[in-house]
This record gives sequence, C-alpha cells and structure tokens, in this order.
Amino acid sequence: MSRTAWAWIRIAGSAITLTVLVWRLGTSPFLDGVRAVDGRVLAAAAGLALLTTVCCAWRWKVVANGLGVDLPLPAAVAAYYRSIFLNVTLPGGVVGDIHRGVSHGRDVSDVGRGLRAVVWERSAGQAVQVVITVVVLLVLPSPVRSSMVPVAVALVVAVLGAALVARAHRPAWLRVRSAAAVALASVVVVCGHAATFIIAARAAGTAAPFDRMLPVVMLAMVLMVLPSIGGWGPREGAAAWVFAAAGLGARQGVAAAVTYSVVMFVASLPGAAVLVVSWSSRLRAADPLEPPLAREPADA
Repeated sequence: MSRTAWAWIRIAGSAITLTVLVWRLGTSPFLDGVRAVDGRVLAAAAGLALLTTVCCAWRWKVVANGLGVDLPLPAAVAAYYRSIFLNVTLPGGVVGDIHRGVSHGRDVSDVGRGLRAVVWERSAGQAVQVVITVVVLLVLPSPVRSSMVPVAVALVVAVLGAALVARAHRPAWLRVRSAAAVALASVVVVCGHAATFIIAARAAGTAAPFDRMLPVVMLAMVLMVLPSIGGWGPREGAAAWVFAAAGLGARQGVAAAVTYSVVMFVASLPGAAVLVVSWSSRLRAADPLEPPLAREPADA
C-alpha cells in the first residue's frame, strides 16, 4: 500500500471516528474537555512532560551510543521536544520521530544508523508499555481482565522469542546495563504519561478511585497508538469505549481524552520553539551576509 493511500486511510479513520462520537454523544463532551483545562492542570502536565521527555531523550542517547553514534543529552532533549510537537500536530503520529532520526543521522553522517536508533528506542518504549499494561490489567479489575490470561501467555511467548532473536542478532546497545537503563527510562515515561492522563480525567470530572482508573487509563493509552491525525480520533474513540466498558461513561472518556490532548499539546510547545530556532539557524547558514564591497581606488 502506498504512503498516500495509507495517509488517506488515517485521515478517513480519524474523521469517521470523530463523526460517530459527535453523532452519538454530541459536542458537549468535547467542549467539557476543553473547559476543564486550567493553570494547575497545565502546570502539572508541563512538569510531567519535562520529566518524560528527558527520560525519552536519555533512552535515545543510550541506544544511539550503543549503536556507535554520539548524542549529547541536551541536544537529545531539544530534538525530542521538537519530535513530540511534530507528532501531536501532524498526521500519523510518527513524522517527528522520522525527522528526529534523519536529522541526527545527518549530524553524524549516517542517516541509516540514526533512523535505526530511533526505531530501536521507540520499539523498546512501546514494548515496556505493553508489559506494564498487561501486568496492571492482570492485577487490577478492568473490562478485559477475563481475557488477560491468554494475552499474558502470548506476551511471555513473544518475549522469549524476542530474546532468542536478540541473542542471535544482538544489537550493540543491548548489553545488560544499557538494556536496564532503557527499561528504567521507559517505566518512568509510561508512569508519567499515565499520571498525566489521570490528572486530565480528574480535571474533566472523573471521580473514580485510583485502582479503578489506572487499568482504564493504561488500556486507553495502548489503543492510542492507532493511526490518527495528530492523535485525534482513535484516542477519543478508545477512551469512550474503555470508560463506558468500565462503567465510567463514554462521555466522561471523551472529555478526559480531549483534556489530555489539549494539555499534551501545550506541554509540547517547547518543541515549536526548538523548531523555529533550528529553522532560523539553517536560514542564516544558507544566506550569509555578504561582505561590503571594497571601495575602488580613485583615479590618480
């Protein structure tokens, strides 16, 4: 399938999901989600976003260094903020990651290795998220708890298979200390995103206890990886279904997802500043000031 066709499928899927939600629930959950945003929620989201972005950048640095390419942590943090901003504002949710990998690859004169570092880094983070989600859904009551045992068994088999493949074709970064650092950073990132979603849900009016909220949030976050337009569509659809299945109401799920979307967008705005600065630097480098013309000597 061509990229153009896949892009149109994402756009159509997101538009259909949002249309169905508005048709069934009206616009009030969306408006309630926007109205729930205030200074305290934004401050909490920005603080958690800083923590998770630094951890993501550290994870990326560990993987990149293991693959033999240098990546200073301050540069990684700035590039990761830019990547998040592009991901939440452009269709697909991965444009920022591609840009991050290509830019880093050009900086180290190895675009292929730069892209591989991003792929390994993101894959590791998503794998840890899936493991944490399965554990939470096994331990705490959730709408899908009865189905989690076979899922857990399948996950164990998948992990063992991945371990065998990694042993045969082990990436350079997959040493014990490096893998532990990547896993630790990923755990902090997942916890930070879950905390942000719970804060958003509380602000939108969900008053369920923490042990009831956490499985719902974790399941919704896993489903948010579906193709979308800047995250919109599948995120609200997933939250509506999960919240309704947990007895918290589809409207409440949509409102929580909208609040989460707004605060995450605001928290990503430092990435817009990084993008403007990088564009300005490239423009100055491409169009240097011409030196003044030397004055010709006067005729004798």
